[in-house]
Amino acid sequence: MKYREARACIQESQRFGHEMGLKAITILLERMGNPERDLKFIHIAGTNGKGSVNAHLASVLKEAGYRVGRFVSPTLYGYRERIQINDDWISEEDFAEGMTILWPVLEGMVEEGLPCPSPFEIETALSFWYFKQKNCDIVALECGLGGETDATNVIQNTVIAILTAVSMDHMEFLGDTPEKIARTKAGILKPGAVMVTGRQTAGVTEEIRQVCREKGNALILGDPEEARVISSTLEKQIFTYRGLTVTIHLAGAHQIDNAVIAIEALRELNHHGFVIRDEDIAAGMAGTVWNGRFTRLTKDPDFLVDGAHNPDAAARLKDAIEQYYPGRRLIFIIGMYKDKQVHTLMEMMAPMAEQIFTIEPSSNDYNRVLSKEKLAEVIREFNPAVIPCDTIKNAVDKARQCAGADGVIVAFGSLSFIGELTEAATAKN
Repeated sequence: MKYREARACIQESQRFGHEMGLKAITILLERMGNPERDLKFIHIAGTNGKGSVNAHLASVLKEAGYRVGRFVSPTLYGYRERIQINDDWISEEDFAEGMTILWPVLEGMVEEGLPCPSPFEIETALSFWYFKQKNCDIVALECGLGGETDATNVIQNTVIAILTAVSMDHMEFLGDTPEKIARTKAGILKPGAVMVTGRQTAGVTEEIRQVCREKGNALILGDPEEARVISSTLEKQIFTYRGLTVTIHLAGAHQIDNAVIAIEALRELNHHGFVIRDEDIAAGMAGTVWNGRFTRLTKDPDFLVDGAHNPDAAARLKDAIEQYYPGRRLIFIIGMYKDKQVHTLMEMMAPMAEQIFTIEPSSNDYNRVLSKEKLAEVIREFNPAVIPCDTIKNAVDKARQCAGADGVIVAFGSLSFIGELTEAATAKN
């Protein structure tokens, strides 16, 4: 099987239909020899911040000399980005080899009338096979959706479970309060694992405590209030935390919250057979790259991109804009999915902008996409200066014309358009 055939097989799997729950991926992995049982995991759930924490963990563990598997969801710049070892994406050859093994197993399941794994479940199983083949020391594994019933939760060898910031998103699947969502996400806890979390609302923190008490797991609370900021610019932030001086190149106060969670998790790993010095943490976090999170793509005008797609992430984006660009003219490019809290998010963000351009994010499920016209209708409730654009490139060109040299362009919404937008914004004229 070649790479393109392997990709086509994953797309073809959608026609078989899928069931919620872990039954399909459990059967698939059993028939593959349960490669996940030979791996150790840091399992990461949360509404916002999973990718940033994952990036810090992977960078530091690599700095400390470990072979680190990394499963990323969603991706920004390429399909193979979702499966990495020490920053290198899975090769087309390895991807095809894994699918050559996996696909006949899946076909057999379908022939027997068993539930068919979804594309995400197939990718998850493929990543476990790959990480085992390449002898990874540990895997930093992001949940796709939720926690308890997420496909990634089929694993057993969780060393550390991490809960990043929990807020309202995917309520139809996870619960209608932050506390219920936190309990669902805390379902990633396994016997013997240590739970690490950071800044949460009081109710969410208490819910996490209760889950840990019920399951008998230890809980470590990172405290961003103990982080003392030395300097904070768009290019880098320097702070001290519990005896460690750290530099990160991710902007916004919320990124210090994410860094604190990563530090606590990395220090805890020293009690589980790993050796990670504070020097490794400092060097690894200084080298962390995680684009698409308040990332400046170009200057003159400043053009920033951010994956804010729910109210909590939008609040963090708003704070960052006000911190780094107070009083500046703002031009927004926005693309959203229907299943997000679009009205709430636009009520928060739209009044800030002088001009807004709407686009449509890409998706394998076009029914999820909110049309540029429908999004514009919502925005007009809060800001009449909105224009739907046929293409991302068209939106980028119009935004630059509108911004001139002194305006600031901020593109946000679905993570799915960040790769294409980055290419359009940084292309040579």
